[in-house]
Amino acid sequence: MTTTPTASATLRAYEDKVNTQIQESKTKLEQLEAKAKEKRAQAELNAINSLKDTRENIQRKVQDLKTTHENHMARAQTAIDADLAAFKARIEELGATLQTTIV
Repeated sequence: MTTTPTASATLRAYEDKVNTQIQESKTKLEQLEAKAKEKRAQAELNAINSLKDTRENIQRKVQDLKTTHENHMARAQTAIDADLAAFKARIEELGATLQTTIV
């Protein structure tokens, strides 16, 4: 695969943006996990483990971008963005669930 310097810089910026969002979500997930463990909320812990798998899948897709042909880059980024949005929404839902069930 041959990439132009502009495409490479754009890819790096996109990777940085997504990795920052993943790191922020990971921190929130760790906080929720601590709260769920403290309260022994098994269903929520199972959901957290599922979200960890989802996070790893997103990270893998970001790594795969390095070998994605430029013609397919936009579609791959759109898929990652959609996965990331769903991931973040599920974390927020889990946070709300933990707030209402553990108060």
